[in-house]
Amino acid sequence: MEGFESIVMCISVFGSAVLVIFIIAKYNYLIKKAYAEKGMEGSGNKVNYKEIGCIVAGIAIGLGASSIFTIMVLPEETMELLVYATILLGGGGGLFAAQATRKKVERD
Repeated sequence: MEGFESIVMCISVFGSAVLVIFIIAKYNYLIKKAYAEKGMEGSGNKVNYKEIGCIVAGIAIGLGASSIFTIMVLPEETMELLVYATILLGGGGGLFAAQATRKKVERD
């Protein structure tokens, strides 16, 4: 049964990665299409890289903070839950930072 759980976990992780890449590609396509319809040239690459940087930095901070829980003496289930929650909170913080960056650039 343990082999089945690891297979399902691997499929879900890679499936999630593919889904995120698909959503980002679709979003970029729709933005370029909207710019083309308006006759504008879209040069949003700087903002996109800043947004991706914010998200990756948030996940990295979450990973770093989650390492604290691995050295504590906690039940394994609790430790795993705290590690995943910390990583997700870091990613969420990165998304908020990316949104703030986008709003700042749109305002200017």
